[in-house]
Amino acid sequence: MGKLIIDAHSHLWLKQDTVIDGKRILSLKNGRSIFFDEEVQMLPPFMIDGKNTAEVFLSNMDYAQVGGAVVVQELIDGCQNDYLADVQRRYPDRFFCMGMAWNIDEAKTVVEMGLKGIAFPGHRITQPLTDLMPVFKLMEDNNMVCSMCLGDDEKQIAQMREIIQECPQLRVAIGHFGMPTTDSFRSQVMLAREGEKVMVESGGITWLYNPEYYPFPTAVRRIREAAEWVGWDRLMWGSDYPRTITAITYRMSYDFVSKSKELSEEEKTLFLGENAKTFYGFSNLPELPYIKNMSE
Repeated sequence: MGKLIIDAHSHLWLKQDTVIDGKRILSLKNGRSIFFDEEVQMLPPFMIDGKNTAEVFLSNMDYAQVGGAVVVQELIDGCQNDYLADVQRRYPDRFFCMGMAWNIDEAKTVVEMGLKGIAFPGHRITQPLTDLMPVFKLMEDNNMVCSMCLGDDEKQIAQMREIIQECPQLRVAIGHFGMPTTDSFRSQVMLAREGEKVMVESGGITWLYNPEYYPFPTAVRRIREAAEWVGWDRLMWGSDYPRTITAITYRMSYDFVSKSKELSEEEKTLFLGENAKTFYGFSNLPELPYIKNMSE
């Protein structure tokens, strides 16, 4: 394709094994998991051991010509700090791995582990986000990235605005593309106007528009709409790998953008990789040739 492609929102884990609100989340075999007490297809069925590893992801990335990926965390996967620190050490040029922390001591441990940021599933946090201000200050002082997925209403917008104002040098990536299927979409995206280091990434957008399915025309329109509000230089592509590839392939999670006739080549270039390269500081990315399918 000839474009730099960087995934700004992905997940890795060795095993899901946690409880949220009294309900179990646990990796099973054949890509399945117990998810809030219900058995679901969490991973593609060929991932038979329940592990969502860096090596399998790298194989997908190489095939889809994705040079680098940002790995965030979610409560539903359990804390993966130890595994992601190991991934960061082994594959420093391909991954930008984030830790999970809920207080200043845990955040300091994340820094010591060599992780590049901290991911906050804000939509699962009941306390005010501003209670974590010491953590955000620590991240700002250590040039870390804050990945923040907000709730699908307006409750956390003012809190996030205060954090951005109090920590002007903190790099912030608003996740899930500001929840474009909800009423808070514009407010979340407009947070990118609150600071020079605030971006919006599209992790999970194909999941949000899964009922519409590929090529996700409404998702493309929402991307254009967000660009009208904050500019193309504030938007990044993200896949939400691996959960989204139970419905579509990894390449499909971005080529609905790369093949769209609604976007210019310059807009695609910024959105698919160049903005993320600058924001996260990726370097030494490999050149990945296109390998044609046997069926072509």
